[in-house]
Amino acid sequence: MKFWIGVDDTDSRKGMCTTYVALLMIEKLGDIGNLISFPRLIRLNPTIPYKTRGNGAVSFALELENLDKAMEIADEVIRKYAELDDENTNPGVVFVKEEKVQYLEEFAKRAIKDVLSIEDAYKVLERYSIPYLKYKNGRGLIGALASVGARLEDFVYELITYRYPEKFGKPRQYDEESFYEMDLNLYPLVFDTVDWCNHVIMAVPSTPCPVLFGLRGEDVESLKKAIKMVKTEKWEKYTIFLTNHATDMHIIDNGEIKDFRSYRIVGRVVEKPYEIIGGHVFLRFETSKCILKCSAFEPTKQFRNIIRALIPGDILEVYGSVKRSTLNLEKINVLKLEKNFVEENPSCPICGKKMESAGKNQGFRCRKCKNKAFEKFRFEIPRKIETGFYEVPPCARRHLTKPLIRMNTDKKHIFR
Repeated sequence: MKFWIGVDDTDSRKGMCTTYVALLMIEKLGDIGNLISFPRLIRLNPTIPYKTRGNGAVSFALELENLDKAMEIADEVIRKYAELDDENTNPGVVFVKEEKVQYLEEFAKRAIKDVLSIEDAYKVLERYSIPYLKYKNGRGLIGALASVGARLEDFVYELITYRYPEKFGKPRQYDEESFYEMDLNLYPLVFDTVDWCNHVIMAVPSTPCPVLFGLRGEDVESLKKAIKMVKTEKWEKYTIFLTNHATDMHIIDNGEIKDFRSYRIVGRVVEKPYEIIGGHVFLRFETSKCILKCSAFEPTKQFRNIIRALIPGDILEVYGSVKRSTLNLEKINVLKLEKNFVEENPSCPICGKKMESAGKNQGFRCRKCKNKAFEKFRFEIPRKIETGFYEVPPCARRHLTKPLIRMNTDKKHIFR
């Protein structure tokens, strides 16, 4: 009998990784069942305040004859490897028959775009009589169910390598140049590995988790080439996940704007962007329903220059997540640029110097030549940006954000 097993919330900010726990579970369950296809790494709503780290859940399909034994093995793995001592780690594991997966699709959409409660998960478990394991408050049941139910119309692959256990928490050993060299050869089939402008290697995490590095790509063969090109310490094992990374699956088209959701919205810039201490740039953006504050925080680096170059009247399509009534920008599409005019005092036609005000409502005069004029000189300044898409650089990109290199559009300005 074919079962989908979903796992979530086994890690913490101090260590471990749900993909690693799921891989160990797959290995242990291999004694009683056969893995079908690639396991799936499903990223959920990135704005959820109680997430551990990346808010990713894992699911995989097995042919099983003995469900009770499978649940016993899964329980052993969770109790041995999950970060159960951390107050924010609340694992959940679900065991869903193949014919019931279709009923979880709507729940999965909500988990990726909206905010769900543990009670929402219990209702689904009860309605469809789904066996499960829960630990502590069981919040991981939300992600476990969603990882099984998510329907991926768009997807990429992620190859993740894992360190030997004795290396966990220790500095990673790797050759930076090899990652840049690989990127030169395989981009864009393998993407978001490095950030050339900001000198960051995104493939190697900085957390004390079991992951050595992860490579994201459009096909399996490119990832297998990539893993041979990068030079690192020896890794113990690796696996390839099918994932909703880089798909914009979290984005809601318009809709009522609420905190902890992500949107694509069209509107107009209503005032000149401003900057605060720390290098964070903000703009006020008028939509059909409200005036919304949008932000480009310091970690978005050169993307802030695009926001600084906007002026009132520019028409934009913005993408981003809302927290504290502020939309944190992930990318923008400049649909229409307002002409930028500047006014100056007129110049004297004889001596060329700028005229001075002759007094209120009396125009302008040249003190030397006595010439007069009655209107300021108005001229257009060329804009520093063009229409089209702009995105945050790779080092500031969220897992779910679709990079422009994957978008079928002509006008795109890519930071690489």
